Amino acid sequence: MTEAAAVPPLPDQEYFSIAEACRLLQVRPHVLRYWESRFTVLRPTRLPGGHRRYARRDLETAFRIRGLLREKGMTVAGARRALAASRRPVRASATPAAGLHPAAA
Repeated sequence: MTEAAAVPPLPDQEYFSIAEACRLLQVRPHVLRYWESRFTVLRPTRLPGGHRRYARRDLETAFRIRGLLREKGMTVAGARRALAASRRPVRASATPAAGLHPAAA
């Protein structure tokens, strides 16, 4: 991860409860729920009883968010922009010369 600290080794399991996720992330449950409300990329699945179930991918995203907010000192808006920028595919330098549309050339 270039914009945040590396993800520590996770236990060998597919899904985590909110208590397990909070213990690994070292944050309180209300903080993790707040991040869910502010970052659309962090969406754990819900069990029929309403309990959250975090996949490994969700935890990796949460570690990136924690690194941006706590270690880099970014605001929530800045961290959202950084996550969105890291998810956007980088375009090759195949842009048309002088800003003309390729069909117009």
